[in-house]
Amino acid sequence: MSSLEKLIKSLVDDGYLKTPSIIEAFQKINRVDFVPEDLKEVAYENNPLPIGYEQTISQPLTVAFMLELLEPKKGEKILDIGAGSGWQTALLAHIVADGGGKVIAIERIPELKTIAEENVAKYNFLEKDVVQIIQGDGSKGRKDKAPYDKIIAAASADKIPSAWKEQLKIGGRIVAPVGQSIVMIEKTEQNQFAQKQYFGFSFVPLVKGKV
Repeated sequence: MSSLEKLIKSLVDDGYLKTPSIIEAFQKINRVDFVPEDLKEVAYENNPLPIGYEQTISQPLTVAFMLELLEPKKGEKILDIGAGSGWQTALLAHIVADGGGKVIAIERIPELKTIAEENVAKYNFLEKDVVQIIQGDGSKGRKDKAPYDKIIAAASADKIPSAWKEQLKIGGRIVAPVGQSIVMIEKTEQNQFAQKQYFGFSFVPLVKGKV
């Protein structure tokens, strides 16, 4: 069994990975393609890893947990806040691509935007126009591409930005860190939301402001 297969098996056995389309994405979108060269040998450890610029590629367990909460489906348009290494962006792209879906990823740091594009391009998602990576302030979402079926964030905010709620379709869902918890919000009506909170996680902070 390869290191990747062992990682996926442990996530399935521990109940973090459940949905066949998400499990397949973990199998096809290889985490080793998204970590820095000097960390390739630890790519399959269940830990966050530094990618430079005080940012990390998230722990596989956390990504699995958040994607299961998000419930991405083929054909959906998803806003991914904080592209980072591009790993989560590519996982989402693999899931939504069949059926004409699209992932709009926002990255604040120009150097990381470039890294994310280079990594995601390994899977032809840019070429096929499944993924677009934009440099910008993720806390504002991306109004010109709205509305979105789903919104997911990789960095922690004090609260869910109102822009994200406005840009979400009715029936859509947001999964994002708030403090050291993960929050899942469903938009039930135009200005009405249902919320669940899951405790015990650690994230880098969402940086707002000038890009």
